[in-house]
Amino acid sequence: MENETAIEIKNLSLLYESENATYEALKDINLTINRGEFICIVGSSGCGKSTLLSVLEGLNTATSGSVKINGKEIHGAGAERAVVFQSYSLFPWMTARENVAFAVYETSKKRGKKIPKKKASEIALSFLKRVELNGFEDKLPGELSGGMQQRVAIARAMACDPEILLMDEPFGALDAKIRENLQNLLLKMWREDEKKKTVVFVTHDLNEAELLADRIVFMIPKQIYAVIEDNLPRPRHYPYIQDSAEYKELYQKLVKYFYHETSELIDSEGAAL
Repeated sequence: MENETAIEIKNLSLLYESENATYEALKDINLTINRGEFICIVGSSGCGKSTLLSVLEGLNTATSGSVKINGKEIHGAGAERAVVFQSYSLFPWMTARENVAFAVYETSKKRGKKIPKKKASEIALSFLKRVELNGFEDKLPGELSGGMQQRVAIARAMACDPEILLMDEPFGALDAKIRENLQNLLLKMWREDEKKKTVVFVTHDLNEAELLADRIVFMIPKQIYAVIEDNLPRPRHYPYIQDSAEYKELYQKLVKYFYHETSELIDSEGAAL
């Protein structure tokens, strides 16, 4: 399964049009992502990271170019994809177990393999246990902390057994310690999953990208500027990786990309990819 193409993006552009103006959000994006690969997309605010993810989700449609998953062009959302947002997007009137079970049941229907609701509830409980929410299964979202709600959101996405997991700054609103715990939890679940998910993870945090990624996609406004291999050995844990020369070298490279003017980068290192 490794090195098989999961996602293929070719010449992708996206225009937003209104009565008075046209805004180009993405321009000529090309990227191939292998099955089971963990990709992090980084770049300054407004460069198009979340917009690109929204096209992969099926929420936005490209103006030109294409996105293929497993060789088939996508048109809208699909049951092979699951999404985790920064806002937890849980149903406030449903318990943690009900939120996860509902997603499992509805996804099974979309795949044409409807599972009984009792089975969906059992799957929900097993994944809530994996994200260490034993004893909180019957709590409403309003009774849970922000970190716990995001654990429910991760359990919900993973329990649906997607091929592809799309994550839009899922830990961005959490404090440093909770964020670190959830990063390690996500890596553990990804690493140990029988069918390793393909993950596309948007973040503005360079440390987070280095910890998580196989490759880091660095975006400048509208475009991909560089795709960088992250060869730090796995499993990775803070603070150990931060002391390595490889970590520091990659971090400095990303910092250079972030804080130099785009024009200087392109002049000194060549045209954007």
